[in-house]
Amino acid sequence: MADLNVSLSFFFATFALCEAARRASKALLPVGAYEGFAREVVGAVQLGACCLEMRTLVELGPWAGGFGPDLLLTLLFLLFLVHGATLDGALANPTVSLQEFLMAKVSLPDTLLKLAAQGLGMQAASTLTHLCWAWELSDLHLLQSLMAQSCSSALRTSVPHGALVEAACAFCFHLILLHLRHSPPAYRVPAVALLVTVTAYTAGPFTSAFFNPALAASVTFGCSGHTLLEYAQVYWLGPLTGMVLAVLLHQGRLPRLFQRNLFYSQKNKYRTPRGKPAPASGDTQTPAKGSGREPGRSSVEGPHSS
Repeated sequence: MADLNVSLSFFFATFALCEAARRASKALLPVGAYEGFAREVVGAVQLGACCLEMRTLVELGPWAGGFGPDLLLTLLFLLFLVHGATLDGALANPTVSLQEFLMAKVSLPDTLLKLAAQGLGMQAASTLTHLCWAWELSDLHLLQSLMAQSCSSALRTSVPHGALVEAACAFCFHLILLHLRHSPPAYRVPAVALLVTVTAYTAGPFTSAFFNPALAASVTFGCSGHTLLEYAQVYWLGPLTGMVLAVLLHQGRLPRLFQRNLFYSQKNKYRTPRGKPAPASGDTQTPAKGSGREPGRSSVEGPHSS
């Protein structure tokens, strides 16, 4: 139980420090610099540090601390609830940034700046978390610090299967994001947290279910067992493919690249009113004398006559 208390204290300290950094950078930096760079760096640090600590609980907790899967999944769900409530609009995921670019919502320079900020934040999170583990505040941190030099790969299946798993996770994640992007946070945040929890439970034994290229690069790319190219195929190409397929299914096109809908037909919502058929030439009769009609006026009027 003491190990769990230390991990909970780590989570609370991470949230508190990142919230303080967000408020300070928002007060000191221009709006563009905060939203385009600083917010993404702080969000990536928060997400990366918490995921690294959570991975320690998942890998070492069951046999070193006696933690059951129900406790770990509940903790994961609560963590992503807090993430959704405190990230202040930060994406902290390169595929989400690329999704916004493909949706033609963000320019290429802004997207590249966010990608750089996310990579920097994840690397900073990895460095700071390893420094915290070196303090050996708990038995789990002691074990993790000893194992840090020879970490085990998060990919525990073949490369094609791992890429398919990450693509499927990213596809579901981005499809839910697109579907809920206009929903209130009170509905969107719990739905995303629940989706992440279910995905981690289902796909975690195979790839750890990152579907976040920056997070995967900081956590497992330095571990032995696979080459850099194999990691890139699983944790970069897989999520990117899943994201593109989700945008195509939801939008029917990639708005940045195509104007025409590729999958769904666009039906005109306004119908053209149908007029009465024009009379045949033989049906038009010359008005009789004394009928009271004005000369030159037809006996049959069109649909738009007044």
